[in-house]
Amino acid sequence: MTDRQQSSPADVRVEEATGPSEASFDEAIENDQVRVRHEKLQQLRAEGVDPYVNNMRPTHHAQHIVDHFDEMEGQEVRVCGRLMLLRTQGKLTFADLQDESGRIQLFVRVNNLGEEAYEQFKRLDLGDILGVSGTVMKTRRGEVSVEVKAFTLLAKALRPLPEKWHGLKDVELRYRRRYLDLITNPKSRQVFEVRSRVIQTIRSFLVEKGYIEVETPTLHPIAGGAAARPFITYHNALDMNLYLRIAPELYLKRLLVGGFERVFEIGKNFRNEGISTRHNPEFTMLEAYEAYGDHETMMALTERMIAHVAETVLGSTQITFQGREIDLTPPWPRLPMLDAIEKYAGVSLHDVTDDETAREMARKHGLEIDDKATYGQIVTALFEERVEPHLIQPVFITQHPVEVSPLAKRNPKDPRFTDRFEPYINTWEVGNGFSELNDPIDQRARFEAQAALRAAGDEEAHMMDEEFLLALEYGMPPAGGLGIGIDRLVMLLTDSPSIRDVLLFPHMRKV
Repeated sequence: MTDRQQSSPADVRVEEATGPSEASFDEAIENDQVRVRHEKLQQLRAEGVDPYVNNMRPTHHAQHIVDHFDEMEGQEVRVCGRLMLLRTQGKLTFADLQDESGRIQLFVRVNNLGEEAYEQFKRLDLGDILGVSGTVMKTRRGEVSVEVKAFTLLAKALRPLPEKWHGLKDVELRYRRRYLDLITNPKSRQVFEVRSRVIQTIRSFLVEKGYIEVETPTLHPIAGGAAARPFITYHNALDMNLYLRIAPELYLKRLLVGGFERVFEIGKNFRNEGISTRHNPEFTMLEAYEAYGDHETMMALTERMIAHVAETVLGSTQITFQGREIDLTPPWPRLPMLDAIEKYAGVSLHDVTDDETAREMARKHGLEIDDKATYGQIVTALFEERVEPHLIQPVFITQHPVEVSPLAKRNPKDPRFTDRFEPYINTWEVGNGFSELNDPIDQRARFEAQAALRAAGDEEAHMMDEEFLLALEYGMPPAGGLGIGIDRLVMLLTDSPSIRDVLLFPHMRKV
Protein backbone atom coordinates (compact mmCIF):
# COMPACT_ATOMS: atom_id res chain seq x y z
CA MET A 1 0.00 0.00 0.00
CA THR A 2 1.38 3.40 -0.95
CA ASP A 3 1.10 6.56 1.09
CA ARG A 4 -1.70 7.91 -1.05
CA GLN A 5 -3.71 4.71 -0.71
CA GLN A 6 -3.86 4.50 3.07
CA SER A 7 -7.03 5.49 4.89
CA SER A 8 -7.02 8.84 6.67
CA PRO A 9 -8.82 10.52 9.59
CA ALA A 10 -11.89 12.62 8.97
CA ASP A 11 -9.98 15.91 9.22
CA VAL A 12 -7.59 14.97 6.42
CA ARG A 13 -8.17 16.84 3.11
CA VAL A 14 -8.13 14.33 0.26
CA GLU A 15 -8.67 15.24 -3.40
CA GLU A 16 -8.01 13.14 -6.50
CA ALA A 17 -8.72 13.40 -10.21
CA THR A 18 -9.58 9.80 -11.04
CA GLY A 19 -10.52 9.95 -14.71
CA PRO A 20 -13.56 10.39 -16.87
CA SER A 21 -16.68 8.48 -15.87
CA GLU A 22 -19.65 10.86 -16.00
CA ALA A 23 -21.28 12.59 -18.94
CA SER A 24 -21.37 16.05 -17.41
CA PHE A 25 -20.85 17.76 -14.10
CA ASP A 26 -23.62 19.13 -11.97
CA GLU A 27 -23.80 22.65 -13.39
CA ALA A 28 -24.31 24.42 -10.09
CA ILE A 29 -21.33 22.67 -8.49
CA GLU A 30 -19.10 23.27 -11.50
CA ASN A 31 -20.03 26.93 -11.71
CA ASP A 32 -19.31 27.33 -8.02
CA GLN A 33 -15.89 25.71 -8.42
CA VAL A 34 -15.10 27.92 -11.39
CA ARG A 35 -16.07 30.98 -9.35
CA VAL A 36 -13.81 29.93 -6.47
CA ARG A 37 -10.89 29.35 -8.84
CA HIS A 38 -11.33 32.77 -10.41
CA GLU A 39 -11.27 34.28 -6.91
CA LYS A 40 -8.02 32.44 -6.20
CA LEU A 41 -6.60 33.77 -9.45
CA GLN A 42 -7.48 37.34 -8.48
CA GLN A 43 -5.98 36.83 -5.02
CA LEU A 44 -2.72 35.53 -6.49
CA ARG A 45 -2.44 38.55 -8.74
CA ALA A 46 -3.26 40.87 -5.86
CA GLU A 47 -0.34 39.26 -3.97
CA GLY A 48 1.95 39.96 -6.90
CA VAL A 49 2.09 36.34 -8.09
CA ASP A 50 2.01 35.72 -11.85
CA PRO A 51 -0.10 32.53 -12.25
CA TYR A 52 1.13 31.92 -15.82
CA VAL A 53 4.91 32.21 -15.68
CA ASN A 54 7.32 30.39 -17.98
CA ASN A 55 10.48 30.18 -15.94
CA MET A 56 11.06 26.52 -15.11
CA ARG A 57 12.52 23.74 -17.26
CA PRO A 58 12.25 20.12 -16.09
CA THR A 59 15.41 18.08 -15.67
CA HIS A 60 13.64 14.72 -15.52
CA HIS A 61 10.31 13.07 -16.24
CA ALA A 62 8.26 11.33 -13.59
CA GLN A 63 8.53 7.77 -14.91
CA HIS A 64 12.28 8.07 -15.41
CA ILE A 65 12.73 8.91 -11.75
CA VAL A 66 10.54 5.99 -10.67
CA ASP A 67 12.29 3.53 -13.00
CA HIS A 68 15.80 4.67 -12.06
CA PHE A 69 15.35 5.31 -8.35
CA ASP A 70 18.39 3.28 -7.28
CA GLU A 71 20.75 5.55 -9.19
CA MET A 72 18.80 8.75 -8.57
CA GLU A 73 18.13 8.55 -4.83
CA GLY A 74 19.25 11.78 -3.18
CA GLN A 75 19.62 13.69 -6.47
CA GLU A 76 18.19 17.16 -6.93
CA VAL A 77 15.58 17.25 -9.72
CA ARG A 78 13.06 19.59 -11.31
CA VAL A 79 9.76 18.09 -12.46
CA CYS A 80 6.87 19.88 -14.20
CA GLY A 81 3.34 18.65 -14.69
CA ARG A 82 -0.32 18.72 -13.68
CA LEU A 83 -1.50 18.33 -10.09
CA MET A 84 -3.72 15.24 -9.94
CA LEU A 85 -4.02 14.46 -6.23
CA LEU A 86 -3.78 16.35 -2.93
CA ARG A 87 -3.84 14.70 0.46
CA THR A 88 -3.14 17.03 3.34
CA GLN A 89 -2.78 16.33 7.05
CA GLY A 90 -1.49 19.17 9.15
CA LYS A 91 2.07 20.04 8.21
CA LEU A 92 2.47 17.20 5.71
CA THR A 93 0.97 16.91 2.22
CA PHE A 94 1.17 14.14 -0.35
CA ALA A 95 0.44 15.07 -3.96
CA ASP A 96 0.59 13.45 -7.38
CA LEU A 97 2.23 15.28 -10.27
CA GLN A 98 1.51 13.97 -13.78
CA ASP A 99 3.60 14.66 -16.87
CA GLU A 100 3.62 12.96 -20.26
CA SER A 101 5.46 9.93 -18.87
CA GLY A 102 3.23 9.21 -15.88
CA ARG A 103 2.83 10.23 -12.24
CA ILE A 104 5.17 10.74 -9.32
CA GLN A 105 4.36 11.44 -5.71
CA LEU A 106 5.32 14.75 -4.15
CA PHE A 107 6.29 14.76 -0.47
CA VAL A 108 5.60 18.27 0.81
CA ARG A 109 6.50 19.43 4.33
CA VAL A 110 6.12 22.80 5.97
CA ASN A 111 9.68 22.51 7.30
CA ASN A 112 11.05 22.53 3.74
CA LEU A 113 8.83 25.23 2.26
CA GLY A 114 8.17 27.53 5.19
CA GLU A 115 4.72 28.47 6.52
CA GLU A 116 3.75 30.94 3.80
CA ALA A 117 4.76 28.80 0.82
CA TYR A 118 3.26 25.70 2.41
CA GLU A 119 -0.10 27.45 2.79
CA GLN A 120 0.11 28.52 -0.85
CA PHE A 121 0.74 24.93 -1.88
CA LYS A 122 -2.32 23.73 0.04
CA ARG A 123 -4.44 26.31 -1.81
CA LEU A 124 -3.55 24.78 -5.18
CA ASP A 125 -6.33 23.09 -7.13
CA LEU A 126 -6.37 19.81 -9.00
CA GLY A 127 -5.48 20.50 -12.59
CA ASP A 128 -3.03 23.31 -11.79
CA ILE A 129 0.23 23.01 -13.68
CA LEU A 130 3.33 23.52 -11.58
CA GLY A 131 7.03 22.93 -11.43
CA VAL A 132 8.75 21.56 -8.35
CA SER A 133 12.36 21.19 -7.34
CA GLY A 134 13.47 18.79 -4.69
CA THR A 135 15.26 15.59 -3.76
CA VAL A 136 14.48 12.07 -4.94
CA MET A 137 13.54 9.89 -1.99
CA LYS A 138 11.38 6.96 -0.94
CA THR A 139 8.80 7.16 1.83
CA ARG A 140 8.53 4.69 4.71
CA ARG A 141 5.91 2.80 2.73
CA GLY A 142 8.24 2.48 -0.28
CA GLU A 143 6.72 5.13 -2.57
CA VAL A 144 9.27 6.81 -4.84
CA SER A 145 8.76 10.54 -4.32
CA VAL A 146 10.22 13.99 -4.74
CA GLU A 147 10.72 15.79 -1.44
CA VAL A 148 9.71 19.28 -2.49
CA LYS A 149 12.04 22.15 -1.59
CA ALA A 150 10.38 24.78 -3.84
CA PHE A 151 7.49 25.03 -6.28
CA THR A 152 6.20 27.43 -8.92
CA LEU A 153 2.67 27.72 -10.24
CA LEU A 154 3.04 27.66 -14.03
CA ALA A 155 -0.61 27.72 -15.11
CA LYS A 156 -3.72 28.13 -12.97
CA ALA A 157 -6.57 25.82 -14.02
CA LEU A 158 -9.85 27.72 -13.91
CA ARG A 159 -12.06 24.68 -14.46
CA PRO A 160 -12.13 21.45 -12.44
CA LEU A 161 -11.08 18.19 -14.03
CA PRO A 162 -13.83 15.60 -14.56
CA GLU A 163 -14.05 12.88 -11.95
CA LYS A 164 -16.76 10.55 -13.26
CA TRP A 165 -17.83 9.71 -16.80
CA HIS A 166 -19.99 6.84 -18.02
CA GLY A 167 -22.41 5.92 -20.75
CA LEU A 168 -22.97 7.30 -24.24
CA LYS A 169 -22.80 10.97 -23.28
CA ASP A 170 -19.52 10.25 -21.61
CA VAL A 171 -18.13 8.91 -24.90
CA GLU A 172 -19.33 12.03 -26.69
CA LEU A 173 -17.57 14.22 -24.14
CA ARG A 174 -14.35 12.23 -24.47
CA TYR A 175 -14.32 12.88 -28.20
CA ARG A 176 -15.34 16.53 -27.99
CA ARG A 177 -12.89 17.35 -25.20
CA ARG A 178 -10.06 15.02 -26.05
CA TYR A 179 -7.66 17.04 -23.95
CA LEU A 180 -9.59 16.00 -20.81
CA ASP A 181 -9.61 12.38 -21.98
CA LEU A 182 -5.82 12.47 -22.39
CA ILE A 183 -5.33 14.00 -18.95
CA THR A 184 -7.46 11.52 -17.07
CA ASN A 185 -7.43 8.34 -19.17
CA PRO A 186 -4.00 6.67 -19.57
CA LYS A 187 -5.40 4.06 -21.98
CA SER A 188 -6.48 6.77 -24.40
CA ARG A 189 -3.03 8.29 -24.36
CA GLN A 190 -1.50 4.86 -25.04
CA VAL A 191 -3.66 4.48 -28.17
CA PHE A 192 -2.22 7.64 -29.66
CA GLU A 193 1.31 6.70 -28.69
CA VAL A 194 0.79 3.42 -30.57
CA ARG A 195 -0.63 5.36 -33.52
CA SER A 196 2.50 7.50 -33.67
CA ARG A 197 4.75 4.43 -33.57
CA VAL A 198 2.70 2.71 -36.30
CA ILE A 199 3.21 5.65 -38.67
CA GLN A 200 6.90 5.92 -37.80
CA THR A 201 7.38 2.20 -38.41
CA ILE A 202 5.60 2.30 -41.78
CA ARG A 203 7.72 5.26 -42.84
CA SER A 204 10.97 3.55 -41.81
CA PHE A 205 9.94 0.27 -43.45
CA LEU A 206 9.33 1.91 -46.82
CA VAL A 207 12.40 4.13 -46.71
CA GLU A 208 14.57 1.09 -46.00
CA LYS A 209 13.11 -0.53 -49.13
CA GLY A 210 14.17 2.38 -51.31
CA TYR A 211 10.95 4.39 -51.35
CA ILE A 212 11.10 8.15 -51.04
CA GLU A 213 8.46 10.14 -49.21
CA VAL A 214 6.77 12.92 -51.18
CA GLU A 215 4.04 15.48 -50.68
CA THR A 216 1.36 16.15 -53.26
CA PRO A 217 -1.42 18.76 -53.31
CA THR A 218 -4.39 18.61 -50.97
CA LEU A 219 -6.42 21.05 -53.07
CA HIS A 220 -7.25 19.48 -56.44
CA PRO A 221 -8.82 21.03 -59.54
CA ILE A 222 -10.41 17.62 -60.20
CA ALA A 223 -11.43 15.11 -57.53
CA GLY A 224 -9.76 11.90 -58.69
CA GLY A 225 -8.10 8.71 -57.55
CA ALA A 226 -11.12 7.13 -55.86
CA ALA A 227 -14.89 6.71 -56.05
CA ALA A 228 -16.10 9.22 -53.49
CA ARG A 229 -18.06 12.44 -53.10
CA PRO A 230 -15.63 15.34 -52.56
CA PHE A 231 -15.73 18.49 -50.47
CA ILE A 232 -15.82 21.57 -52.69
CA THR A 233 -14.22 24.93 -51.96
CA TYR A 234 -13.57 28.07 -53.96
CA HIS A 235 -10.33 29.91 -54.69
CA ASN A 236 -10.95 33.64 -54.98
CA ALA A 237 -7.74 34.66 -56.76
CA LEU A 238 -7.99 31.89 -59.36
CA ASP A 239 -11.78 32.22 -59.63
CA MET A 240 -12.28 28.47 -59.66
CA ASN A 241 -13.68 25.60 -57.64
CA LEU A 242 -11.22 23.29 -55.95
CA TYR A 243 -11.73 19.97 -54.19
CA LEU A 244 -10.20 18.63 -51.02
CA ARG A 245 -8.43 15.55 -52.24
CA ILE A 246 -10.17 12.22 -52.02
CA ALA A 247 -6.89 10.44 -52.88
CA PRO A 248 -3.35 11.42 -53.95
CA GLU A 249 -3.14 8.63 -56.52
CA LEU A 250 -3.13 10.57 -59.79
CA TYR A 251 -0.41 12.96 -58.60
CA LEU A 252 1.77 10.14 -57.33
CA LYS A 253 1.50 8.39 -60.71
CA ARG A 254 2.65 11.59 -62.40
CA LEU A 255 5.85 11.17 -60.39
CA LEU A 256 6.33 7.71 -61.93
CA VAL A 257 6.03 9.38 -65.33
CA GLY A 258 8.66 11.86 -64.19
CA GLY A 259 11.18 9.15 -63.35
CA PHE A 260 10.70 8.43 -59.65
CA GLU A 261 10.45 4.66 -59.26
CA ARG A 262 9.35 4.19 -55.64
CA VAL A 263 7.29 6.87 -53.91
CA PHE A 264 4.93 7.03 -50.96
CA GLU A 265 2.84 9.59 -49.14
CA ILE A 266 1.19 9.49 -45.72
CA GLY A 267 -1.45 12.18 -45.50
CA LYS A 268 -5.02 13.28 -45.09
CA ASN A 269 -7.83 12.49 -47.50
CA PHE A 270 -11.32 14.00 -47.35
CA ARG A 271 -14.57 12.39 -48.46
CA ASN A 272 -17.99 13.96 -48.07
CA GLU A 273 -19.62 10.79 -46.83
CA GLY A 274 -21.38 9.44 -43.75
CA ILE A 275 -19.84 9.00 -40.32
CA SER A 276 -19.73 5.59 -38.65
CA THR A 277 -17.53 3.50 -36.39
CA ARG A 278 -15.24 2.96 -39.40
CA HIS A 279 -15.68 6.20 -41.34
CA ASN A 280 -14.65 9.78 -40.68
CA PRO A 281 -14.81 12.47 -43.40
CA GLU A 282 -11.14 13.28 -42.76
CA PHE A 283 -8.84 10.27 -42.54
CA THR A 284 -5.20 9.27 -42.97
CA MET A 285 -3.96 7.14 -45.85
CA LEU A 286 -0.71 5.63 -46.96
CA GLU A 287 -0.29 5.39 -50.72
CA ALA A 288 2.78 3.79 -52.28
CA TYR A 289 3.76 3.15 -55.91
CA GLU A 290 6.54 1.03 -57.33
CA ALA A 291 7.60 1.22 -60.98
CA TYR A 292 8.11 -2.19 -62.58
CA GLY A 293 6.10 -3.80 -59.80
CA ASP A 294 2.59 -5.23 -60.02
CA HIS A 295 -0.29 -6.38 -57.82
CA GLU A 296 1.74 -9.39 -56.66
CA THR A 297 4.60 -7.10 -55.68
CA MET A 298 2.27 -4.91 -53.66
CA MET A 299 0.49 -7.79 -51.95
CA ALA A 300 3.84 -9.11 -50.75
CA LEU A 301 4.75 -5.61 -49.57
CA THR A 302 1.43 -5.24 -47.75
CA GLU A 303 1.57 -8.45 -45.75
CA ARG A 304 5.24 -7.98 -44.84
CA MET A 305 4.69 -4.35 -43.83
CA ILE A 306 1.64 -4.95 -41.63
CA ALA A 307 3.28 -7.94 -39.95
CA HIS A 308 6.43 -5.88 -39.39
CA VAL A 309 4.41 -3.03 -37.87
CA ALA A 310 2.62 -5.38 -35.47
CA GLU A 311 5.87 -7.09 -34.49
CA THR A 312 7.70 -3.79 -33.99
CA VAL A 313 4.96 -1.91 -32.14
CA LEU A 314 3.22 -4.71 -30.23
CA GLY A 315 5.92 -7.36 -30.13
CA SER A 316 3.87 -10.01 -31.93
CA THR A 317 1.93 -10.74 -35.12
CA GLN A 318 -0.76 -12.37 -32.98
CA ILE A 319 -3.32 -9.76 -32.01
CA THR A 320 -6.71 -9.75 -30.29
CA PHE A 321 -9.56 -7.56 -31.42
CA GLN A 322 -12.65 -7.47 -29.20
CA GLY A 323 -11.90 -10.97 -27.97
CA ARG A 324 -11.19 -12.37 -31.44
CA GLU A 325 -7.75 -13.85 -32.14
CA ILE A 326 -6.17 -12.71 -35.42
CA ASP A 327 -2.89 -13.92 -36.89
CA LEU A 328 -1.11 -11.39 -39.13
CA THR A 329 1.79 -13.70 -39.95
CA PRO A 330 2.55 -13.84 -43.72
CA PRO A 331 1.82 -15.23 -46.19
CA TRP A 332 -1.86 -14.35 -46.41
CA PRO A 333 -4.13 -16.35 -48.73
CA ARG A 334 -5.18 -14.90 -52.10
CA LEU A 335 -8.83 -15.43 -53.01
CA PRO A 336 -10.42 -14.22 -56.29
CA MET A 337 -13.68 -12.36 -55.73
CA LEU A 338 -15.79 -14.82 -57.75
CA ASP A 339 -14.34 -17.74 -55.79
CA ALA A 340 -15.07 -15.95 -52.51
CA ILE A 341 -18.69 -15.41 -53.56
CA GLU A 342 -19.07 -19.06 -54.49
CA LYS A 343 -17.41 -20.19 -51.25
CA TYR A 344 -19.33 -18.02 -48.79
CA ALA A 345 -22.55 -17.12 -50.62
CA GLY A 346 -23.06 -20.29 -52.65
CA VAL A 347 -23.49 -18.29 -55.87
CA SER A 348 -21.45 -19.08 -58.97
CA LEU A 349 -21.03 -16.23 -61.45
CA HIS A 350 -18.03 -17.64 -63.31
CA ASP A 351 -19.97 -18.53 -66.45
CA VAL A 352 -22.30 -15.53 -66.46
CA THR A 353 -21.50 -13.14 -69.29
CA ASP A 354 -24.42 -10.70 -69.45
CA ASP A 355 -25.89 -8.16 -67.07
CA GLU A 356 -29.48 -9.44 -67.15
CA THR A 357 -28.54 -12.97 -66.09
CA ALA A 358 -26.40 -11.56 -63.30
CA ARG A 359 -29.31 -9.41 -62.12
CA GLU A 360 -31.66 -12.41 -62.10
CA MET A 361 -29.22 -14.52 -60.08
CA ALA A 362 -28.66 -11.76 -57.54
CA ARG A 363 -32.40 -11.25 -57.05
CA LYS A 364 -32.86 -14.99 -56.72
CA HIS A 365 -30.46 -14.86 -53.78
CA GLY A 366 -32.27 -12.03 -52.07
CA LEU A 367 -30.39 -8.93 -53.22
CA GLU A 368 -32.19 -5.76 -54.22
CA ILE A 369 -30.61 -4.87 -57.55
CA ASP A 370 -31.18 -1.81 -59.72
CA ASP A 371 -32.48 -2.53 -63.23
CA LYS A 372 -29.41 -0.82 -64.70
CA ALA A 373 -26.85 -2.62 -62.54
CA THR A 374 -23.98 -4.12 -64.52
CA TYR A 375 -22.35 -7.49 -64.06
CA GLY A 376 -19.41 -5.96 -62.24
CA GLN A 377 -21.61 -3.93 -59.92
CA ILE A 378 -23.64 -7.03 -59.07
CA VAL A 379 -20.50 -9.04 -58.32
CA THR A 380 -19.32 -6.29 -56.00
CA ALA A 381 -22.71 -6.00 -54.26
CA LEU A 382 -22.89 -9.76 -53.65
CA PHE A 383 -19.38 -9.75 -52.27
CA GLU A 384 -19.95 -6.84 -49.90
CA GLU A 385 -23.21 -8.20 -48.51
CA ARG A 386 -22.57 -11.94 -48.41
CA VAL A 387 -18.80 -12.38 -48.17
CA GLU A 388 -17.26 -9.54 -46.14
CA PRO A 389 -18.75 -10.70 -42.79
CA HIS A 390 -16.80 -13.98 -43.12
CA LEU A 391 -13.35 -12.49 -43.71
CA ILE A 392 -11.87 -12.56 -40.21
CA GLN A 393 -8.29 -13.69 -40.74
CA PRO A 394 -6.11 -11.71 -43.18
CA VAL A 395 -6.88 -12.45 -46.82
CA PHE A 396 -6.33 -10.72 -50.16
CA ILE A 397 -9.49 -10.56 -52.28
CA THR A 398 -8.27 -10.37 -55.87
CA GLN A 399 -9.64 -9.90 -59.40
CA HIS A 400 -12.19 -7.12 -58.97
CA PRO A 401 -14.59 -6.22 -61.80
CA VAL A 402 -13.35 -3.61 -64.25
CA GLU A 403 -16.51 -1.47 -63.83
CA VAL A 404 -15.55 -0.68 -60.21
CA SER A 405 -11.80 -0.47 -60.83
CA PRO A 406 -11.28 2.43 -63.28
CA LEU A 407 -7.56 2.85 -62.56
CA ALA A 408 -6.46 -0.81 -62.50
CA LYS A 409 -4.96 -2.88 -65.29
CA ARG A 410 -7.19 -5.56 -66.79
CA ASN A 411 -6.50 -9.19 -66.04
CA PRO A 412 -5.00 -10.63 -69.24
CA LYS A 413 -6.87 -13.95 -68.86
CA ASP A 414 -10.29 -12.45 -68.16
CA PRO A 415 -10.66 -8.79 -69.17
CA ARG A 416 -13.93 -8.50 -67.22
CA PHE A 417 -11.72 -8.28 -64.15
CA THR A 418 -8.62 -6.38 -63.06
CA ASP A 419 -5.38 -7.24 -61.35
CA ARG A 420 -6.62 -5.58 -58.20
CA PHE A 421 -6.60 -6.69 -54.57
CA GLU A 422 -8.05 -5.60 -51.26
CA PRO A 423 -6.61 -6.86 -47.96
CA TYR A 424 -9.34 -7.84 -45.49
CA ILE A 425 -8.85 -8.26 -41.75
CA ASN A 426 -11.60 -8.63 -39.15
CA THR A 427 -14.23 -8.26 -41.94
CA TRP A 428 -12.77 -4.83 -42.81
CA GLU A 429 -11.25 -3.73 -46.06
CA VAL A 430 -8.05 -2.11 -44.80
CA GLY A 431 -6.44 -1.28 -48.12
CA ASN A 432 -6.58 -1.34 -51.89
CA GLY A 433 -3.99 -2.02 -54.55
CA PHE A 434 -3.47 -3.13 -58.12
CA SER A 435 -1.33 -3.31 -61.17
CA GLU A 436 -1.65 0.26 -62.38
CA LEU A 437 -3.35 1.00 -65.68
CA ASN A 438 -0.76 2.77 -67.83
CA ASP A 439 -2.48 2.50 -71.24
CA PRO A 440 -3.75 6.04 -71.95
CA ILE A 441 -6.32 4.80 -74.50
CA ASP A 442 -7.87 2.31 -72.09
CA GLN A 443 -7.69 4.86 -69.29
CA ARG A 444 -9.59 7.43 -71.36
CA ALA A 445 -12.30 4.86 -72.12
CA ARG A 446 -12.60 4.06 -68.40
CA PHE A 447 -12.90 7.75 -67.56
CA GLU A 448 -15.57 8.17 -70.23
CA ALA A 449 -17.55 5.29 -68.74
CA GLN A 450 -17.24 6.92 -65.32
CA ALA A 451 -18.30 10.28 -66.74
CA ALA A 452 -21.45 8.65 -68.12
CA LEU A 453 -22.25 7.26 -64.69
CA ARG A 454 -21.66 10.68 -63.19
CA ALA A 455 -23.97 12.30 -65.74
CA ALA A 456 -26.62 9.75 -64.79
CA GLY A 457 -26.46 10.89 -61.15
CA ASP A 458 -23.63 8.87 -59.57
CA GLU A 459 -21.86 11.55 -57.48
CA GLU A 460 -19.06 9.15 -56.58
CA ALA A 461 -18.11 8.29 -60.16
CA HIS A 462 -14.65 9.39 -61.29
CA MET A 463 -14.25 12.71 -63.11
CA MET A 464 -12.50 13.04 -66.45
CA ASP A 465 -8.91 14.15 -65.81
CA GLU A 466 -7.30 15.39 -69.02
CA GLU A 467 -4.07 16.44 -67.28
CA PHE A 468 -3.54 12.93 -65.97
CA LEU A 469 -4.29 11.46 -69.40
CA LEU A 470 -1.75 13.84 -70.92
CA ALA A 471 0.88 12.61 -68.47
CA LEU A 472 0.08 8.98 -69.35
CA GLU A 473 0.61 9.75 -73.03
CA TYR A 474 4.24 10.58 -72.28
CA GLY A 475 4.60 7.04 -70.95
CA MET A 476 4.22 5.69 -67.43
CA PRO A 477 6.21 2.55 -66.59
CA PRO A 478 4.28 -0.54 -65.51
CA ALA A 479 3.76 -0.27 -61.77
CA GLY A 480 2.07 -1.59 -58.68
CA GLY A 481 0.19 0.66 -56.29
CA LEU A 482 -1.07 0.33 -52.74
CA GLY A 483 -3.28 2.30 -50.36
CA ILE A 484 -3.63 1.47 -46.66
CA GLY A 485 -6.10 3.10 -44.27
CA ILE A 486 -3.96 4.11 -41.31
CA ASP A 487 -6.93 4.71 -39.01
CA ARG A 488 -8.40 1.22 -39.48
CA LEU A 489 -4.99 -0.36 -39.06
CA VAL A 490 -4.52 1.49 -35.78
CA MET A 491 -8.00 0.39 -34.69
CA LEU A 492 -6.96 -3.23 -35.19
CA LEU A 493 -3.64 -2.86 -33.40
CA THR A 494 -5.13 -1.04 -30.40
CA ASP A 495 -8.33 -3.09 -30.03
CA SER A 496 -10.40 0.05 -30.62
CA PRO A 497 -14.00 -0.60 -31.77
CA SER A 498 -14.58 2.91 -33.18
CA ILE A 499 -12.51 5.04 -35.52
CA ARG A 500 -13.17 7.94 -33.16
CA ASP A 501 -11.05 6.16 -30.56
CA VAL A 502 -7.97 6.50 -32.76
CA LEU A 503 -8.55 10.06 -34.02
CA LEU A 504 -7.44 12.79 -31.65
CA PHE A 505 -10.21 15.11 -32.78
CA PRO A 506 -12.94 13.24 -34.71
CA HIS A 507 -15.65 15.20 -36.45
CA MET A 508 -18.83 15.54 -34.39
CA ARG A 509 -22.29 16.97 -34.86
CA LYS A 510 -22.96 20.39 -33.44
CA VAL A 511 -24.41 20.36 -29.94
